[in-house]
Amino acid sequence: MDVLTENFALYGKGFLGTVELTVYASVLALLLGFLMASFRVAPVGSLRVIGTVWVAVLRNTPLTLLFFAVLLGLPRFGLVLPFEVFAVLALGCYTSAFICEALRSGINTVSTGQGEASRSLGMSFGQTLNSVVLPQAFRSVIPPVGSTLIALAKNSAIAGAFSVTELLGTYKTLNELGYSIIWSFVWIALGYLIITLSISALFNVMEKRWGVAR
Repeated sequence: MDVLTENFALYGKGFLGTVELTVYASVLALLLGFLMASFRVAPVGSLRVIGTVWVAVLRNTPLTLLFFAVLLGLPRFGLVLPFEVFAVLALGCYTSAFICEALRSGINTVSTGQGEASRSLGMSFGQTLNSVVLPQAFRSVIPPVGSTLIALAKNSAIAGAFSVTELLGTYKTLNELGYSIIWSFVWIALGYLIITLSISALFNVMEKRWGVAR
């Protein structure tokens, strides 16, 4: 317990850093995932190509490599931002590819007849997608989206290697201070467990309220 009680402020700062990364990156991932899922089912060929390339590139790129590309590559083009913002961009863009595929799988569960009926009533593609298709698709994709955001929370640990304040990075300071590395990691693991279980509980509530009955 000494490791935790004597370094509670350090753990707290790392814990809050991980929570902030998870929340901001999740919002970005959901927005981009929705946008790319819309592109992938759009009637415009160029949009489908953009969505397909986005998913293919990001899903097949190691996250660590993406961090290097964002944190070291973007400043070369004159885009200089805090490392925390770069980390959110890397995490959010990477996770958006998986969110996109989860949403697309949910969209594919909706009968094509409903989309055709909507268009026959004069609704545009955007109106059909937002008012008819997505509300139904959302119900079936709650579990996979929740699992993806849990993975995002754990992936945020990579940010610590790029000078971003997060939970896993606290072990470096604790190790330098001579604390037991085993107990340092025990409390770090507990912090991640609290975050992931909180996300899981939130999506369990959402699934019980809006999910498709099996």
